[in-house]
Amino acid sequence: MPKPLEIQLEACERARLERVLKTHPKAYLRERVAAILKVSEGLSGREVALHRLNQPHAPDTVYDWIARYRQEGLDGLLIREGRGRKPAFSPSAPGRRQRA
Repeated sequence: MPKPLEIQLEACERARLERVLKTHPKAYLRERVAAILKVSEGLSGREVALHRLNQPHAPDTVYDWIARYRQEGLDGLLIREGRGRKPAFSPSAPGRRQRA
């Protein structure tokens, strides 16, 4: 049986995450921080992903958030450049024909 996911937070880390949870303007970041705090309190990553957040996520998603937090800190939880839907049309695209 796999070992449950654990994360240990120092007091200063916990205080910083709690401050981000209460004050950050980005809802997605507050949700990711909440997941990390709940896992650090002893809840399983699966329990947090499926039942303890605003909306359910795949457990692997929460595990990825924790791994990124361990590697990069709070910056690892931000949405990275180039993610998301790309524009379907760009008026300044090269090769676009001009009307005469």
